[in-house]
Amino acid sequence: SIAQTSTQSGTLAVYVGTAPVNLIRGYAAAGVVNTPVQLNNWAAVQRMMGYSSDWASFTLCEAFKLHFDNASGNAGPIIAINVLDPAIHKKAEETIVQLQFVNGRATIQSDTIILDTLALADKVEGEDYSVDYNYTTGEVIIQSVGETPITGQVSTSYTEVDPSMVDADDIIGGVTAGGVYSGLGVVGLVYPETGLIPNLLAAPGWSEIPAVYNEMITAGTKINGHWDAFVIADLPLLEAPSTRIDTIETAIGWAEDNGFTNERSKVMWPQFQTAAGEIYHGSTLWVWRQLLVDAENNGIPGETASNKAEPIARQYFGEGSTNRGFDQSRANDLNAQGITTAVYWGGQWVLWGGHTAAYKFGSVNDKRVIFDNNLRMMMYITNSFQQEWALTIDQPMTVALADTIRNREQEKADALVSMGMLIGTPVVQFLESENSTDELTEGNFVWDFQGTPTPQFKSGTLRVAYTDAGFASY
Repeated sequence: SIAQTSTQSGTLAVYVGTAPVNLIRGYAAAGVVNTPVQLNNWAAVQRMMGYSSDWASFTLCEAFKLHFDNASGNAGPIIAINVLDPAIHKKAEETIVQLQFVNGRATIQSDTIILDTLALADKVEGEDYSVDYNYTTGEVIIQSVGETPITGQVSTSYTEVDPSMVDADDIIGGVTAGGVYSGLGVVGLVYPETGLIPNLLAAPGWSEIPAVYNEMITAGTKINGHWDAFVIADLPLLEAPSTRIDTIETAIGWAEDNGFTNERSKVMWPQFQTAAGEIYHGSTLWVWRQLLVDAENNGIPGETASNKAEPIARQYFGEGSTNRGFDQSRANDLNAQGITTAVYWGGQWVLWGGHTAAYKFGSVNDKRVIFDNNLRMMMYITNSFQQEWALTIDQPMTVALADTIRNREQEKADALVSMGMLIGTPVVQFLESENSTDELTEGNFVWDFQGTPTPQFKSGTLRVAYTDAGFASY
């Protein structure tokens, strides 16, 4: 594994999905089900959430691998929300095997075993044997600890999780009247329980489901009544039962038909494969790279992850697809319809497409939705405003305080210009027209911010003309 420390930025990504917490001893007391878990490195992943190479079953592991065991660079922290509950999503029948102990040691190859349920016939854990798990080999290791080593065959029983029991409803989740949080509803616990503001939201393996995508948009809007998060989602490669979405035309049509066009999101297609055969969702690749880009910009989301390198080797369209991929010119057809992808360009594989999902070439009236950094910068500014002035709420609103807030926000805006994140001359105002006496008597005050996020260098053209003037040199 990669031992290096993860690069940290002001961007906090929240992933929702399934993790093999069944491999964590005492998982129930550890609080790793429907809880925001902050992860900073690979060791924390293994200690708190577990890991499996079966990304289709344990969808969060894809993000764990890319963010924290990546030779191309680690990026965090991230928040993982696991909805797999071994107490619920488990096989009905107990598994019983005959283990052969050699030199007091036996192993079980499994990533679905619930370690807390493992029992050896006529043996007591801690007195006769110990249990450990090797994430590299995917093995449970049972070792004798008593004075007399265990030998021969021993009947062993355990219960296994069944990740296939988790469905879209578990991912969507919600919040009950009694204060029970689940799925995307847990996003509301990130700030009060970790003190961190979520501003990117992904659910690889699940966001391709329209109901999940729509709920992600809702979950990322005014979190706790304040914070805004940008959603990174995927289009599917297959729609049940057997409709392939493995061409540019079918992808564009599917996105439009299913409403994957919200301005508060990016949508990715297809999936992508590494030289080692690992298959990543575009959403995971985008979030990882965007965290690295934001870290280079002091945590300010003014630069897109588009045209930034990714550790992939090819586009992937699903098992059995005959599509061998497309180049940048065809990728631009996707971009023109608000779909982001990855292509081989400039001698490497890069993400391609800086637009939001709402972008449609030639028919965008609202300039805000053209580029992803436009929306993310606006969210950054409003999140920053609320974070900075949170503790001034309920203080006496004197004229001096009103001016202090305006001056401070103007100062921050001017700093963003000097950093290249805004252009022109942004203005922060406290206008009489926006602050009626009725609102002021209620204690409601409004400041107006007008600013322009720095546009992306989307294309450049060099016009070349032939001239015979050079012949004069002869």
